[in-house]
Amino acid sequence: MSVLELISKRDKPAFSFELLPPLKGNSIQQVYNTIDRLKEFDPKYINITTHHSETIYKEDENGTYRKINVRRRPGSVAIAAAIQNKYGIRAVPHIISQGFSKEETEYALIDLSILGVTDLLLLRGDSKKLDAEQRKLDSHTYATGLQEQVNNFNKGITFEGSVFTAPEETFSYGMACYPEKHEESPNMDSEIYYTKMKVDKGAEYLVTQMFFDNSKYFEFVKRCREAGIAVPIIPGIKPIHQKNQLTALPRIFRTDIPEELAVALRKCKDDEEAKEVGVEWCIQQCKELIDNQVQSIHFYSLMAVESIRRVAKEIY
Repeated sequence: MSVLELISKRDKPAFSFELLPPLKGNSIQQVYNTIDRLKEFDPKYINITTHHSETIYKEDENGTYRKINVRRRPGSVAIAAAIQNKYGIRAVPHIISQGFSKEETEYALIDLSILGVTDLLLLRGDSKKLDAEQRKLDSHTYATGLQEQVNNFNKGITFEGSVFTAPEETFSYGMACYPEKHEESPNMDSEIYYTKMKVDKGAEYLVTQMFFDNSKYFEFVKRCREAGIAVPIIPGIKPIHQKNQLTALPRIFRTDIPEELAVALRKCKDDEEAKEVGVEWCIQQCKELIDNQVQSIHFYSLMAVESIRRVAKEIY
């Protein structure tokens, strides 16, 4: 069953979460530990992030520093397959266009198809950390180009245009959306325009960037429906768990912190107090979303697994 089928026709919103592959050299047991702590809430799918390589300078035996490219978190394809085999939970790896060539993307699609991992989340990815060589790759500039490659793969067409036998089980996919607009969008009208383009090209559902003000989500959904976007718009939620996230999250993710939450966080003496505030805010945020009949709630779990567990116990 696809993600769209898994989150449809349910008595309560589907639970899902995102996790990171372990750092290079670390055990997959870290991934299993996260899943083991959250599987009691019946996750319908698990997202696995993907990261392009980064440039670092490493000193050799002669004391000379050389530039090398390193993928700090490899293994997304293998981890997706491992999750489905070990837990029987639908795995949804991220496929990103920035930092990967069209050929590399095709190889990933081939591997995923063979492994039976056929749900994807298609994203552009962060272009800020690309080095000069990565910017020269034959990559898709935007996620909509990535869509076209996946759509063609489903039809049995390679990125070069040659024909092959199409897979029996084709890929289905969701894409990202931004209730407070993407940092590069000039305005919300443009944001809605590009969001609709993603759906018109085949996105079966949308997952939002994290947000802390439900009114922003509700207004975004309203505008999407008015524009003819009918697919599920899944709220992406993250409980605040550190005091410095009051300023870090708006800076990194361009998301607003409501003043009521900001005041509560400013009063916190340390991260433990901030974590309690974050859990309580997240519980109330999720309850309001549920009262407004969302089909699914997706949690960003980085460094917040225990907080998510506490939230889930209150709402599932």
